[in-house]
Amino acid sequence: MRQSRRGQVDPFIVMDVMEAARKAEAQGRRIIHMEVGQPSTPAPMGARRALAASLDRPLGYTVALGLPELRQSIAQLYRRWYGLDLDPQRVVITPGSSGAFILAFSALFDAGERVALGEPGYPSYRQILRAMSLQPVGIQTRAEDRYQPRPQDLPTDAQGLILASPGNPSGTVLRREELAGLTARAAELGMSVISDEIYHGLDYGAGFHSALEVSDDVFVINSFSKYFSMTGWRVGWMVVPESMIRTVERIAQNMFICPPHASQVAALAAMDCVDEAEANLAVYAANRQLMLDRLPRIGFSRIAPPEGAFYIYADVSDLTENSLNFAAEILEKAGVAVTPGLDFDPRRGARTLRFSYAAGTAEITEGLDRLAAFMAVR
Repeated sequence: MRQSRRGQVDPFIVMDVMEAARKAEAQGRRIIHMEVGQPSTPAPMGARRALAASLDRPLGYTVALGLPELRQSIAQLYRRWYGLDLDPQRVVITPGSSGAFILAFSALFDAGERVALGEPGYPSYRQILRAMSLQPVGIQTRAEDRYQPRPQDLPTDAQGLILASPGNPSGTVLRREELAGLTARAAELGMSVISDEIYHGLDYGAGFHSALEVSDDVFVINSFSKYFSMTGWRVGWMVVPESMIRTVERIAQNMFICPPHASQVAALAAMDCVDEAEANLAVYAANRQLMLDRLPRIGFSRIAPPEGAFYIYADVSDLTENSLNFAAEILEKAGVAVTPGLDFDPRRGARTLRFSYAAGTAEITEGLDRLAAFMAVR
């Protein structure tokens, strides 16, 4: 059968690593998972109870933009976190952040247009853009800039810009003044800005700021996946300018009809489960400190400052020129799954690895023990 050219996107390598780890586990091996950015904790108890209580009534289509009470609750979150008075009508509930990116790209860009993004960065940005006949334009960021782009780095011939704070894989955070500088420069160049804020709430002292604090002329994307431990529920949200609400609504009606009703019920209840979310954050903080203490002694000393999210991004150019093979070797010999940097940076990622510390502390400790034993004899 004929295949489209735009459908020939690169694989999401971390998913390939997950599959290799699954095969090893099917053979009876115990694998420590440091590859995927997925909390090891379940959805908050309140979310699970709310869904269970709703199962005896119809869970059907909701309005395309999501349950009004959930949109209102998210608007209130922006007041608590950022001090912003946000109109709930601007909040769009989406099928995960991935659905939000599809809606944003569809609403903002025409086929063939160019969208800039920092490298290293979340790999699916590039692949979704390509699948939609858009052209990703990589901005090579620098370690001394915490792997975040600078205003002077923005290309002058792109129609869009994706920002990510905290970043994946780096975990680094854009300061308020940096967001202001980047959005102002983008406006000068006529670029539409999409700010990925999916890891907000996962903060270790650097603080976090929304692009909405410095501009209303942005699309902001977030999700219940990370802070609220709801990856598999596939429910996220997007905040759009008032002038874009109806455009996004029409696209959402036709592409998705609506986000999953069941997930929206759970998400609404999750908003009241901050104590559980903060308890999970305390575990990540402990895991992060373990990683920072032990990874340099093990041999992974060139790391980005992990200010948010739950990742360590390490330069391993002193150890390998092929991160794909190196990650496979670690999985085979140490039983630890890690992600090759090629997923995040197609030009320099052969010399980097990403370690996730989203698992439980006991698993992270065992993974570090295994890495230490592996590196001691390598």
